[in-house]
Amino acid sequence: MMRRGLLAAVLACGVAGAAPAETVLRVGMTLSDIPSITGQPDQGGEGWRFAGVTLYDSLVGWDLSRTDRASHLIPALALSWAADPADRRRWIFKLRPGVTFHDGSAFDADAVAWNMAKLMDPAAPQYDARQAAQTYGRMNALAGVEVIDPLTVAIITKSPDALVPWYFGRIFFSSPAQWEKVGRSWEAFARAPSGTGPWRFDRIVPRQRLDLVRNPTYWDPIRVPKTDRLVLVPIPDANTRVAALLSNQVDWVEAPPPDAASRLRQAGMQIVVNSYQHTWPWMLSRVDGSPFNDIRLRRAVNLAIDREGIAGLLGGFGTPAVGQVPPDHPWFGTPKWQVRYDPAEARRLLAEAGFGPRNPLRMRVTISPSGSGQMQPQIMNEAMQEMLRAVGVEVAFEVIDWSTMTQRRSQGAQSPEQTGIHGLNNSWSWVDPDFGFVSVLASDKIAPRGNNWGNVRVPEFDRLSNAIRAEFDPEKQDSLLAELHARMVEDATWLWVVHDMNPRAMSPRVKGFVQARNWIQDLTTVRME
Repeated sequence: MMRRGLLAAVLACGVAGAAPAETVLRVGMTLSDIPSITGQPDQGGEGWRFAGVTLYDSLVGWDLSRTDRASHLIPALALSWAADPADRRRWIFKLRPGVTFHDGSAFDADAVAWNMAKLMDPAAPQYDARQAAQTYGRMNALAGVEVIDPLTVAIITKSPDALVPWYFGRIFFSSPAQWEKVGRSWEAFARAPSGTGPWRFDRIVPRQRLDLVRNPTYWDPIRVPKTDRLVLVPIPDANTRVAALLSNQVDWVEAPPPDAASRLRQAGMQIVVNSYQHTWPWMLSRVDGSPFNDIRLRRAVNLAIDREGIAGLLGGFGTPAVGQVPPDHPWFGTPKWQVRYDPAEARRLLAEAGFGPRNPLRMRVTISPSGSGQMQPQIMNEAMQEMLRAVGVEVAFEVIDWSTMTQRRSQGAQSPEQTGIHGLNNSWSWVDPDFGFVSVLASDKIAPRGNNWGNVRVPEFDRLSNAIRAEFDPEKQDSLLAELHARMVEDATWLWVVHDMNPRAMSPRVKGFVQARNWIQDLTTVRME
């Protein structure tokens, strides 16, 4: 935890030398360190939000301008994309003309091909295993890239794949010229990164702050930032974040604790919430020997949780989750078994499987004290521990930091480091069909090839995942996703708890922010009064 005095000193040392007219937005993140800034950020959705879409752009963007509907895909570095009717494995991307990297070099088809090799080709000089690790589950669907002309590329997949546009909403593009200039080293590039985004790099103090400055020549004039400087400060402890906001050391904090809401409002702070594509679950392991290969036990732990009670602990910052998506979502479907609070049925299922007061089911779950989308993990996990104990399940926790958690997820439950671990408390996004469903359910996505941490192998999941990838009609694809989700609920694949309302608190001086229904947010609209 960063002490308040140190936090004040860190912030003061940077702003003292700023020009008097400079406007600064200071954000307190939930992370314990600065996300990687070489192109593909680590540390989950918060890394994506603060070190991804600020410094970099993707071929496909998100409409973040509305609060009343889920974000949808829009053109970004690519003006258009379409599968070739003659060969559905080829996606043709038409690139935006006139875009330059922060170092002044051109963004073009060669830059796209270079960046794809950075993530796909271990033999390429620019290949970066650290960045590639952030894209697993996407890059392994691709077979190659073809430069057609300076503003046209073909992305070739191994088989027809209708999910390709979703993949490229999270693939960012670094400057090949800058990589060459700094000595063909990603370590050196991290000290002087260059993307095409609305913010440019200024400086970094590891574990303390990242300073970005507005890019006045950004290719989208509407999204040139309204503030001169963006300061990102890692503050993993929730109460320290609140104290920093109340003492004017930061202007904005992610995930304020529910018990601080009244105090923040009394001090004149704004608290903003909105639903978005997020769920807070325990992923359950199904490696050989795991008790959760028994569907009765997966259902029992789901039935033991009072989700309304946990939502109450969150003070309106969360809503009960009875599946990956809310019941009113088009992808929910009609599962024949319902997630609910039914401790009597949980005890019956446990007894049927051979567990009871004299022989409790024992499970070990990996959790983190904070991190991207983790909400208030300590009080939430402790509440679940008591609820599960009441039905005859004894839970022990392994507590690790968020960045280590994401590494564990990418390794998979079968890795030696996770022997004896039965669950992983990793908040999850269903922002797109691949990330929310296919990458966590398909057997060809078992980690480290994808996000299937729990070693799930269900033939029906594979059949539907393949059908979704092969379905290019959006309505038919939605129907298949609803069927897959219904089967996931019936299978009790995860232990679902709540959906996050994405709370953040900010100074009354912060104006112009539009909280989109998305993991990422547009900070370019924010101005400081």
